[in-house]
Amino acid sequence: MTIIIDPQSSGIAGNMIIGALVDLGADSKKLKEIMEKSAKEFGKIEVKFDKITKHGISSTFCHVEMLENKPPINYPEFIQKIESLNIDDKVKKTSINVFKRIGEAEAKVHGKTLEEVHFHEVGASDAVADVIGSIYAYHSLNLDRQKTIGLPIAVGGGRVKTAHGTIPVPAPAVVEILKDAKMVGGPVDSELATPTGCAIYAEICDEIKEFIPLIKPKKVAYGAGKKDFDHPNVLRIIETSDVSESDEIDVIETNIDHLTGEEIGYLFDKLLEEGASDVSITPIIMKKNRQGSLLKVISARKNREHLLDTIFKETGSLGIRIAPNLHRGIAKREFIKKEYEIEGKTYEVTFKIGYVNGEIISSRPEYEDLKRIAEDSGLALKEIKELVK
Repeated sequence: MTIIIDPQSSGIAGNMIIGALVDLGADSKKLKEIMEKSAKEFGKIEVKFDKITKHGISSTFCHVEMLENKPPINYPEFIQKIESLNIDDKVKKTSINVFKRIGEAEAKVHGKTLEEVHFHEVGASDAVADVIGSIYAYHSLNLDRQKTIGLPIAVGGGRVKTAHGTIPVPAPAVVEILKDAKMVGGPVDSELATPTGCAIYAEICDEIKEFIPLIKPKKVAYGAGKKDFDHPNVLRIIETSDVSESDEIDVIETNIDHLTGEEIGYLFDKLLEEGASDVSITPIIMKKNRQGSLLKVISARKNREHLLDTIFKETGSLGIRIAPNLHRGIAKREFIKKEYEIEGKTYEVTFKIGYVNGEIISSRPEYEDLKRIAEDSGLALKEIKELVK
């Protein structure tokens, strides 16, 4: 399955992303709870979801009303507060990545270090709710396990008033955030792309394309913007069934003969945390009969340079081999959730289902879910595996 994010006509903002993901199937009641609870540290808000029509397009509008506005704080203090939130670790980590993108853009624009940046609009409670709400909805639909393609963003035009005065559209921070993406001015004299929306888009998109590739549309969702124009002010998200059963990957390799077992274990986990699709380490015999290890990393193209930097930094390797744009055959995959009652408590388990020619070839529960249940229930992991078959 592939997800298409289409901001070509009306740009992108955090609440538009949330609205579209609710339209796609995310739980609006749970989202409201998460958003209001997470934003409370930065100021009270109220979240409402409404089904509305924008120039004939039925869409979901996420309205975030600020009830309290606290003074801006610097980036380190801001991130410290985000880290203290009681939310899912994956949601927290991805949200922090989004805020870092915004912080780095603001630092570049204002000629400051990241630690010196003060969040104004972005650090406000409604922006915090937009980011965490978007990322929570994204993970709740298991979209982090699918490929996400972003289309060019319409950024609008004209001028807009900010905490730094009147500035041109797109805002300087937006331009910085979208340096590796594609954008186009217009079609209206108004700001269409916000730093928050652009940073979320940049974080979750695996690839940026000018046009929609060959797909089979499965479901279409629309998130409404606040403003009204002479065209539908909506963000479109398309859930698709892929026509092609192959994709392109980069394979990164290097030989290691100087790291301890503990250091190799740390490197393995670190690379997965930094965006590797898969990591393997194989024992090998090197020249002069030295024992070593072959590190092999599978990477999406967008993560390749970052993973190379990580390998150089962590291993001190003097040379890394790259096999770019390799084609791999893949089975169709989808993720479904099932509930099981274990030791008197109900648990949700995500299953990865694989298909070839419409037939199921595998159905496996996700390890992290089994681990969580084992730790919570006190039962052995192998017992949990038996119970959720």
